[in-house]
Amino acid sequence: MFLPQEIIRRKRDGETLSSDEIEFFIDALNHNRVSDSQAAAFAMAVFFQGMRAQECAALTRAMTSSGRVLDWSGEFLGGPVLDKHSTGGVGDNVSLILAPAVAACGGFVPMISGRGLGHTGGTLDKLESIPGYCTTPDLARLARAVREAGCAIIGQTNDLAPADRRLYAIRDVTATVESVPLITASILSKKLAAGLNGLVMDVKTGSGAFMPELEQAQNLAQSLVSVAAAAGLSTHALITDMDQPLASSAGNALEVTHAIAHLTGTRREPRMQEIVCALGGEMLAIGKLAANRAEGHAMIAQALASGRAAETFAQMVHLLGGPADLLERPAAHLPRATVNVPVPARASGFVQRIATRDIGLMIVGLGGGRQRADEQIDASVGLTAMVEIGQAVTRGEPLAYIHATTKEAASWAVGIMAEAVTIGAQPIKPSPVVIDRLVP
Repeated sequence: MFLPQEIIRRKRDGETLSSDEIEFFIDALNHNRVSDSQAAAFAMAVFFQGMRAQECAALTRAMTSSGRVLDWSGEFLGGPVLDKHSTGGVGDNVSLILAPAVAACGGFVPMISGRGLGHTGGTLDKLESIPGYCTTPDLARLARAVREAGCAIIGQTNDLAPADRRLYAIRDVTATVESVPLITASILSKKLAAGLNGLVMDVKTGSGAFMPELEQAQNLAQSLVSVAAAAGLSTHALITDMDQPLASSAGNALEVTHAIAHLTGTRREPRMQEIVCALGGEMLAIGKLAANRAEGHAMIAQALASGRAAETFAQMVHLLGGPADLLERPAAHLPRATVNVPVPARASGFVQRIATRDIGLMIVGLGGGRQRADEQIDASVGLTAMVEIGQAVTRGEPLAYIHATTKEAASWAVGIMAEAVTIGAQPIKPSPVVIDRLVP
């Protein structure tokens, strides 16, 4: 018999927890025998003291086994079950484009996604801006969507890694997000519970990432690849750039609109296209749907160009309760903010730097993210038409457009955005989108 407070103390003091202690604590967390304050203390102790590899693996196993583990063999899907996960950033709506593109190439993607964490947006929050879309379907509806559309982007249902769902919400509001063992266990417990054949990790680095330094991102990627391999899940990791927002739009409904434009070909931004094709190419190669990642890259590009990815997205949305005509009439369905104002550049020159994390926190401040775990968000707020690093700007020209619910909130956000963009006299070359690649 263990005591939660003794487990917290031992980890606080830098001791190595046994698998039995970790299993006990997670089981107690799952059955409400551990309070939120104790869970927060445990997360903070891990944040400062870290975990050894065997502790992280035990934590992953305990959270996976806290609920049901899906088995897709009875569905006779006829293709590999694949997924991708991002460590999060600003303007990162890749999942909305990538999942249907991979499905259009013969993969099956039951993507279990999360809500916003800290300054980053959450895929579930974006999808919930679509009226009627069910992010927590029962398993029969999930299986139907995956079988018929090839993909389903959902949240954790009550019986998939429930211990992680509780700890995830606590981490979001206790400044314990940026912990390698906690991130590793949280991500992989959900992915292992989804019954995958292969996984690709998108580990962000830069000013808008939880791991701003490249070495930190590499450590996290290595942890994810190693722990997943030990669990029998083939996993590759790409380290990608988050020194600037990935898309020109950020905010929940605004990112759905952006993703629809990319899927339908109305507007395809090069950075977004590159990362979608790179991640998708890895997924198709892991699933043996492509001979290598280069061939997979080309297959994803073709799925987008042909419109097959857009058709798959529309089918997924409809099967999960959303409107059948979302792609044709997004403005008729997605919420829109009442105030829309430009952010004028304070000088002429070239964009040298973007304080991406500050932009993410600004969106949270507008109501587009959470400051408490139980807080409702405003899906309509955010910004559009953001400039990029290296772009030439003229004084007074818009750096972005703020979407807010009041003039006062918009004015506040304009000041934050103007400060977040550094303009200098010399042109600068932005970082490549894909920086590094790690495989087992």
